[in-house]
Amino acid sequence: MARLKNLMKYNAPRNKLEFSFRIDIPDFVSTIIKVLKNKGFNAFIVGGAVRDALLEREAIDWDITTNAGVHEIQSVFKNIRQFSLKHETVTLVHSGRSYEVTTMKGINGKKGDIYSDLSHRDFTLNAMAYDEEKSIVIDPHDGEGDIKGKIIRAVINPGDRFREDPLRMMRAVRIAGELGFTIDKNTVDEIGAHASSLALVSIERVRDELIKIILCKKPSNLLELLRTTGLMGYFLPELLEGYGMEQNSWHRYTVFKHTLETVENVPSNHMLRLAALLHDIGKPRVREEINNEYHFYNHAAISSSMAKDIMECLRFSREEIKKVTSLILLHMIDYSEVWSDAAVRRLIRRAGRDNIDELLTLRKADIIAHGFTDNKLKLIAHLEQRIEQMKNDNMSLEITDLAIDGKKVMDVMKLEPGPEVGKVLGRLLELVTDNPELNSEEKLVDILIRYRLNPR
Repeated sequence: MARLKNLMKYNAPRNKLEFSFRIDIPDFVSTIIKVLKNKGFNAFIVGGAVRDALLEREAIDWDITTNAGVHEIQSVFKNIRQFSLKHETVTLVHSGRSYEVTTMKGINGKKGDIYSDLSHRDFTLNAMAYDEEKSIVIDPHDGEGDIKGKIIRAVINPGDRFREDPLRMMRAVRIAGELGFTIDKNTVDEIGAHASSLALVSIERVRDELIKIILCKKPSNLLELLRTTGLMGYFLPELLEGYGMEQNSWHRYTVFKHTLETVENVPSNHMLRLAALLHDIGKPRVREEINNEYHFYNHAAISSSMAKDIMECLRFSREEIKKVTSLILLHMIDYSEVWSDAAVRRLIRRAGRDNIDELLTLRKADIIAHGFTDNKLKLIAHLEQRIEQMKNDNMSLEITDLAIDGKKVMDVMKLEPGPEVGKVLGRLLELVTDNPELNSEEKLVDILIRYRLNPR
């Protein structure tokens, strides 16, 4: 952790803090700053790059703020590839990387300077600027102190910051998770007070922030914070239905707690963690008590259907929705060593070659999240061994694995192109699943001939 050094004044009021520090800056970032200054403008590095330098982490984003207006920025860098999607921001593209150059924010309609700009940033650890020429960090809100204290604190007035952009409330949760920091109590209280304004944010931005949150090292703590602050109710209210809801003797935890534990126990992969987050979302809708025991019949199918609706609402892609809902639908693997090889092959077929490993990972996390030690994990390990062996045997799992294709089916069966061809191929795949030795052109053609002559 870097230390405060050589506290000095920097042409600013006495309550402004600046300290000496040197940051290694990419050449292109230095060029942006020099070009702007040569044109008579001020320019500083701001935000995450300064924070990451103080944390001794590699900076991912390099953002510059300047008192030049958007049109002036565009003109100054007219020979560099650029676009402008955000208000008052021009994004320059160089060597495949993007660099944001933003006009300083002012106060009450006045032209901005570095101090007014920093006063509008979200959290103190992000409200610092770096003056490359003087090698000093401008830190009017003691972001360096909050970094040392591992605190996420909104700049000046949390309510004002959240009104400027309500997504900052979710961002506070995410940054706390990424850095292992604690959110300042006043900031947390104001998140709770302004949670309803999250409904004003575009659902795509909420979705992207949710993904970042569940990919953090300890997502269960962050999801609990989203619940206690009230934020979760504005983008995933269905999950709250399981809060405090008891399960049965197979589960130590409530539905909500079990879900959080499952998310915690899958790798940091956004598809897997989404599947874990939604895998039991339908349980509260199907719970019934029979002979003093709770049951959740058909909850996997209901959860899969609900997950589809939720993910469509959050604007996930079709591919993401298909994969996550499939994992949820199939996650209740009740494997036994007496399963036939054909039964194992059918499971792989239903999941798909590319998804079977993730399905087993989800199931293991689900079992661990029951909170009890039993034989189920050993059984899943046994199933994994059988599946791995079948993969090595190049088994036939898809129609494209068959030794004949649709054209051959049409030739032998005297069929025209149409859905009947697909049905025949499907029946052949079922036969090969049970009897892999049948997957040769000669044997499959023989089966087709016999079926054509005796279709019963």
